[in-house]
Amino acid sequence: MLSEQELTPELISTGSYALNKVISGKYNGGVPIGMITQFIGAASTAKTVFGTHILRNAQKKGYYTVIIDSENAYNPVFARTLGIDPNKLIYAAPPCVEDCFDTIEKIINSIRTDDSDTPIVVFYDSLAVSPSKVEMEAEGYEGNNMIGAQRAKQIGAALRKINPILRPKNVAFVIVNQVRTKVGVMYGDPRTAAAGGNALDYYLGVNLQTSKSDVVGDKESPTGIRGKVVNKKNKLIEPFKVCEFELMFNEGLNPYYGLLPHLERDGIVERGGSWYTVKSTGKKFQSAHLKDLIESEDEGVRPIIDLLNEE
Repeated sequence: MLSEQELTPELISTGSYALNKVISGKYNGGVPIGMITQFIGAASTAKTVFGTHILRNAQKKGYYTVIIDSENAYNPVFARTLGIDPNKLIYAAPPCVEDCFDTIEKIINSIRTDDSDTPIVVFYDSLAVSPSKVEMEAEGYEGNNMIGAQRAKQIGAALRKINPILRPKNVAFVIVNQVRTKVGVMYGDPRTAAAGGNALDYYLGVNLQTSKSDVVGDKESPTGIRGKVVNKKNKLIEPFKVCEFELMFNEGLNPYYGLLPHLERDGIVERGGSWYTVKSTGKKFQSAHLKDLIESEDEGVRPIIDLLNEE
């Protein structure tokens, strides 16, 4: 019976409390194990960084971590900067999309021969870059619409095969995708997914669209970026929630950025001008000081600290 099924998935933090809340309804939640999560957006909108933070937090829990690096851009220095242990990260860079999915399946099955329970987190960066086998074997560099259609067909077939094994084998599958602009669109949104065709949308458990809104520091020499994430599809809680994020290039994500609007909606704090007040303690602070107050475990913000640590 459905009532006897375990339908509450384990969750892995994204590195942003606000995004965790948007995805799972829990500040200490995150992306689900047993489903496919997609980060899709233009270049330099923190997609790979979100995936790296998910891998880092999975490693902290003792989970197996895997990266499929079709962009050939991932390296140990970048990984260590964001807290990844490269010695515990399984790495593969297959040449085409069919080989990528085949490698993922082989890695999952190999792990499950020795360990039947420990969750596995697979990060595919990125689906948009992986060519199909037909493209790899074609002569010259001129593409056509049929090659694109064949690639979408192959991705659809691969998803049909891999999606049913994610829940029983305790796997979180996180995909990075890119957006393209349709030519000649005068009405509606001209953006479209670069890979996967229409099939991918049906298989996603969570679909997160990232965008950049500003840079941090000097525009000529920025130290980070700010942006927002829109939850376009969600099988955990209600979709279309939005949060903001801040990425510092030498530190990673600011876990507290974008948190206050959600705390305000939940009735934990109230806002008056540029000041916030914790309702239950009367502690007043400005948004720039929230991180320091939480990390110093100031008793005035104890209700926020407890909420962020709540299981």
